[in-house]
Amino acid sequence: MGITQRARGVLRRRDPSETVGTRNVVYGPALPDDSTVHLVLELALRIGEIQMASGVGASDVSATITSVTDAYGLPHCEVDVIYTSITVSCYRGTENLPITSLRVVRNRSLDYTRLAGVEHLIRRIVAGEITTSDAYAELETIARAPHPFPRAVATLAWAGMAAALSVLLGGGTTPPMLPLVAAASTALVDRVGRVLNQRGLPVFFQQTVGGALATSVALACFATDILPTAALAVAANIIVLLSGMTVVGSMQDAITGYNVTAAGRIAELALTSAGLIAGVVLALYLALRILGADALGGGLNVQELGGGVLPFPGLLELPLQGLAGAATSACFAVASYSPPRPLIMAAGGGAIAALVFQLMARLEFNPIFASAIATTIVGFIGGVIARRLRIPALVVAVSGVAPLLPGLATYRALYELSVQGNPAGLSTLMIAAATGLALGAGVVLGEFLSQPVRTGLGRLERRMSGPRMSGPLRPTGRRLD
Repeated sequence: MGITQRARGVLRRRDPSETVGTRNVVYGPALPDDSTVHLVLELALRIGEIQMASGVGASDVSATITSVTDAYGLPHCEVDVIYTSITVSCYRGTENLPITSLRVVRNRSLDYTRLAGVEHLIRRIVAGEITTSDAYAELETIARAPHPFPRAVATLAWAGMAAALSVLLGGGTTPPMLPLVAAASTALVDRVGRVLNQRGLPVFFQQTVGGALATSVALACFATDILPTAALAVAANIIVLLSGMTVVGSMQDAITGYNVTAAGRIAELALTSAGLIAGVVLALYLALRILGADALGGGLNVQELGGGVLPFPGLLELPLQGLAGAATSACFAVASYSPPRPLIMAAGGGAIAALVFQLMARLEFNPIFASAIATTIVGFIGGVIARRLRIPALVVAVSGVAPLLPGLATYRALYELSVQGNPAGLSTLMIAAATGLALGAGVVLGEFLSQPVRTGLGRLERRMSGPRMSGPLRPTGRRLD
């Protein structure tokens, strides 16, 4: 009875002028006309699509889209980013229907020149320096622009990366022919992969063909006494084929709570890695059948299971490791069509990663832990300097990881499983996977730790916005949960 009486009292006290549906109405913000809203949403979605195609994390894409819509007068937009699509809904109060737009991310390719152009456009949008129509026209120009240099230059860069990796993996003791063989086989794999990609062959089979070609060339050179071991040449090619994968983006999405996108990236990473593994195992199995086990001794000279460099005592070891790491990351950046300034930063990140890992290896740290520490330092330094130079931090992060990718451990595991029939290869393969996860997590942690330094000029902030590899650091004044 008490509840009924209170309800009747509320109804009696209600203003008789009010009608049903008019009490506590939320009319929403004053928005532009519908055509302008659609144009802003389309602009934001196109920017997000380019970022996702370049490997930018979902949290960065969401923050960027929020900053663009907020800058053009749409303060209440909700963004949903998954691995294959981006959805933006503009809230217009309780009296008007929301406007929702969706865009599917179909093509993924590394072009850091395009990403740098989009970053510059985002800064102008947030600063209020460009109108919506002009921004959309400039974005069209950026998206349709050809690569800054021919594809043959990228092939040479991949070959140079493999040559630098062979020196890095060998610790300076590599024979003169090893960098040449590694470079030649990588160039062959890249050109064959280019042809297969033009014919629409799925990436899984492209990786299988690439792994089989690289392993076959290395084993043939070992069998004909051109190389004393096939392991380093195959490992260098494995790292090249792994380098374009989304290790950093996967870890960033998982850490920042975008679990669906992280699952999609990890599934793609696992599938392409499985294709590469299948190609290497196939080549090893056929060589075992044709040449015999005695002709495949190249898989036994492996001392490091979890890292990217081998200890080699000597006066010139550290400088050589630093130069090889810098060359590896610089070549990767060139192959990904990086502009000049990010290219220099990428080379510095690779040198730091190789030197830190080598120093920790000398101190007998665990290779997985050493890899994580090295990339954390790279992420921290890259996050501080990249924003000051106005270049995407993602370029430095992904390039800096490349020298430490576990190509040698992967080849060792596959050799143990396919040639020796040793079940211990499974544990070695798990070590390689753990190293990859440690690399990605280290970069994300370093980027997160760099924010108080780069935003507060050395003053520790109480609130940090999460790891930011691309887009504005502070996208909006509104709380983003």
